Amino acid sequence: MKSISEEKLYIERQRLKKMSEFENKYSDYIIAGVDEAGRGPLAGPVVAGCVVLDNSKEILFINDSKKISEKKRNKLYDEIIDKSLAYGIGIVDEKVIDEINILEATHVAMKIAVDNANLMLQSKYNKNIGILFVDALKIKNVGIKQVSIVHGDALSLSIAAASILAKVSRDRMMIEYDKLYPEYQFIKNKGYGTKYHMDKIRKIGICDIHRKSFL
Repeated sequence: MKSISEEKLYIERQRLKKMSEFENKYSDYIIAGVDEAGRGPLAGPVVAGCVVLDNSKEILFINDSKKISEKKRNKLYDEIIDKSLAYGIGIVDEKVIDEINILEATHVAMKIAVDNANLMLQSKYNKNIGILFVDALKIKNVGIKQVSIVHGDALSLSIAAASILAKVSRDRMMIEYDKLYPEYQFIKNKGYGTKYHMDKIRKIGICDIHRKSFL
């Protein structure tokens, strides 16, 4: 990482402090942030991330994944995985989305992510997640205390970290899908309904990873 001035470092740490207000309020718990990526696209899976941050390790520039560049997201992804106490990813593909609808699929993906993170936490530290911070939802069928935070990816450090894991994981999947279906330019649109993507669907139809219930 490029060196930054003391002034910029101070400003960044103040921003991170502001984003840690929910974490500080619930500091008696082992906190996990949960968020998803891919509820809106016409193709590909919905992916959830769950992160238990280590308060003793600083990660600068964590933010809502939509507010940071792809290059910075990729760097932060590696740093979050390296420095967090535990993390998990949950993936639900387009076929299941078509069967149960996108909201239910999001709940399933989040539960998988939470379960995977909790298994890692148990394996490494013999501890369990005590509370979940979730962006605007309460996850079904999870026996852990939850706090739903509207715009949580911009207000909670834990949720922002989870949003980065979810976004980068899904984007990398869509880049691989682009190799199978290059005509749709998934490498650029990540499955979202851009004009090019919509025009291509009208011209040649859909492929195996399109969500039929969205089309």
